[in-house]
Amino acid sequence: MASITNLARRPRNRLRKSAARLRVSALPIAQCALAAGLSWWVAFDLLGHSRPFFAPIAAVVSLGVSLGARLRRSVELVVGVTVGIGVGDLIITAIGTGPWQIAVVVMLAMAAAVFLDGGPIIAMQAASSAVLVATLIPPGDAGGYERMLDALVGGLVGVAVVAVVPTHPVRRARTQAANVLATAADVLRKTADGLTEQNPAPIREALDRARATQAQIDSMRADLKGGHEITRISPMYWNSRERHDRLQATADPLDNAVRNIRVLVRRSLSVVRDDEILDPRLVDEIEKLSHAVDVLREMMLAEPGEQPDQAEAARVLRSVAIDAKPELVEKAGLSAHVVFGQLRSTLVDLMQVAGMQRISAMALLPPTVANPGVPPEV
Repeated sequence: MASITNLARRPRNRLRKSAARLRVSALPIAQCALAAGLSWWVAFDLLGHSRPFFAPIAAVVSLGVSLGARLRRSVELVVGVTVGIGVGDLIITAIGTGPWQIAVVVMLAMAAAVFLDGGPIIAMQAASSAVLVATLIPPGDAGGYERMLDALVGGLVGVAVVAVVPTHPVRRARTQAANVLATAADVLRKTADGLTEQNPAPIREALDRARATQAQIDSMRADLKGGHEITRISPMYWNSRERHDRLQATADPLDNAVRNIRVLVRRSLSVVRDDEILDPRLVDEIEKLSHAVDVLREMMLAEPGEQPDQAEAARVLRSVAIDAKPELVEKAGLSAHVVFGQLRSTLVDLMQVAGMQRISAMALLPPTVANPGVPPEV
C-alpha cells in the first residue's frame, strides 16, 4: 500500500517542481519574448533587412533563461557573429564552397574566436556564422554585413529589455541564500539528534541533504552575477547597488560554511559508528548553532529596517561562539576534535554572513592555544 501511495505521489511532486521552475523563469521568458519581437521590428521595419532572423536569435541567446552574465553573453554573441562572417567571407571568396571548404572555414573561425576570448558562445557563434557564409550567404554579399548588424541589434535590444523590464537584483539571490541556510539549520538539527540518540540514520540523511546544496549555491552565485549587471544598467535599481554588494559579500562565507558543515556531519557519522561518546555540551553547541542559523535565514529574508538584522544575527551567533571552548573535547577522540574544529570554523563563516569581519569573528572564539594568532576578545 505504501509503495502504491509513493507511486501516486511522484507525478504530483514532479508537477509541483515543474510549476516551481516555471514560476522562477517566468520573467526571463517574458524578457526573451519581448526582446525577440522588438529586435525583429527594429531590424525589419526600421533598418529594412529582408530576413533579419539573426536579430531575434541574438536577443534570445544573449538573454537566455539564466540571469547570470547576460552582458557578457551579448558581447560574446556579437563578436562571434562578426568573426564568423568576417573569416567566412574572406576564406570562401578565396577558395569557394564545398565540404572541405566548410571544414576549413569553421576551423579558422573557431580558432580566431578562441584566440580572442575563451567564452563558449563566441566560438559557437563564429562557427555557425561561418557556416552561413559558406552555404547560404554569397561571399561579398551585403547579407553578411546585415547579419552582423542584426546580431548587434539583438544584443542591444536584449540589454535594453533588461534595463527597462528588470528582475529584482537581490530577491532571487537572497531567496536562494535563505534556502541554503534553511537546509543548513535542518542538517545541524538532524546531526545533533543523531549524536544524542547514537543513531546514524538521521546523520546519514543530514549528510545527503548537505551534499545536495551545491546546486543552490551555484544558482545563488549566478543570480548575484545577474543582479550586479541589473544594478549597473537599470536606473530603477541603481539605489540597490549597496544592498547587492552586501549580499555579494556573503556568497563565499556561506559557501565555506556549508562545506564545513558537510565535514562536521561526516565526522559525526564516524563518531556514532565508532561508538565514541561526545561531551553533551558539544552536542548542545551543534543544536544551538542550528537555531542561530534559523535567525540568519530570517535576516536574509528581512527587508531593510526589519528584524532580525545583521546585528541581531551576529549577537545570536556570538552566544554560540563563546561556549565553543576546548574543554568540550578534553580526552576526546579524533572525530570529536574534528567536529569541534568544524563547528568553530562554521561559526566564523556564518558570523561573516552576518556582516562581521573575519578577524573580528575569530577573536570571539575562546582560544585553544596559549598564544593564538588572533588575540581573543572573550
